[in-house]
Amino acid sequence: MRDKILIVDDVEINRELLADILNDKYDILQAENGVQAMELLKIHHKHIAVLMLDLIMPEMDGFTLLHKLTEYPWSKSIGIIIISSDDTVQTESDCFALGVSDFVHRPFNNQLVRIRVDNIVSLFQYRHELEKIVASQTETLRQQNQRLTEQANQLIKSKENVIELLGTIVEYRNLESGQHVDRVKGYTKILAKEIQKNYPEYGITDDMVDIIVSASALHDIGKIAINDSILLKPARLTEEEFESMKLHTVTGSEILKSICNVWDEEYEKISYEICRHHHERYDGGGYPDGLKGDEIPVCAQIVALADCYDALANERVYKKAFSKDEAFRMIMDGECGAFSPKLIECFKNARNELEQLSCGGG
Repeated sequence: MRDKILIVDDVEINRELLADILNDKYDILQAENGVQAMELLKIHHKHIAVLMLDLIMPEMDGFTLLHKLTEYPWSKSIGIIIISSDDTVQTESDCFALGVSDFVHRPFNNQLVRIRVDNIVSLFQYRHELEKIVASQTETLRQQNQRLTEQANQLIKSKENVIELLGTIVEYRNLESGQHVDRVKGYTKILAKEIQKNYPEYGITDDMVDIIVSASALHDIGKIAINDSILLKPARLTEEEFESMKLHTVTGSEILKSICNVWDEEYEKISYEICRHHHERYDGGGYPDGLKGDEIPVCAQIVALADCYDALANERVYKKAFSKDEAFRMIMDGECGAFSPKLIECFKNARNELEQLSCGGG
């Protein structure tokens, strides 16, 4: 199927001259004003390669038609050549601003008309092919990106499942209710959000909050290596037994270090810090390394308080649950070891939210 050329000129002889020059290669459509041209364009725009347009015409002149064409996206795929004897800079500048591609001036030179029309047709065909290639490549990239996103989400989900499984294993060994990990994650999220909001100097981002919350599930992973006689003892531990129990922080961090290739560097770092340091205390009285103040990574400080609060508010093999008022008082009074004043302030601010989660979690 041959490309179509639409010639728009109110002078019939001008239309016929151009048709004779071009009809050996193109199918010719003719219109004597902008109104007729618009009707033909709406019908045939998919097959019109070039619009040859006079500027001075009755009913609708060339400039009016050019302005009207800007309302139709398909007009960008049609090359426009102005037929005019007006070669002033202003006229040509105004036309180019409206999307015109070229000019042919009266009287017509047959060879120049053919060359100009052929060039515009070739240019727009080339542009169309490029647009098709770009569209195809864009769609391919979109599909690839979608697949990569799905794979990344699957990896994240798999990682979360592994983490949940490890945390659940510890709960079963510890004869917990099965909700300890979920509660600690909930408390951790509440406290981390409070720290993020009130103390920007810690540089905690939304992504870091998510990582801290997820990694908190691994805080007691080292307990899988603790002897049942110690882990499940329904009474106060002896000094020797307590020393063995304290090793779960070191053992757990070593376990995580040995499987570090499972997750990215930031997750590895945060999970290690939580596991090793969640029993450190702000005054240096914790373990295993006796860190003091902000030597203790903030992620470990947050999980330490979340874990302590859960231990107080829920039953353990060695104790009954304290009331929520008593659990709150014990932490505020420092009966469970020293915590950062900033973290304590966040704990106080989030009391209602923490207690609602405690009640909901059993």
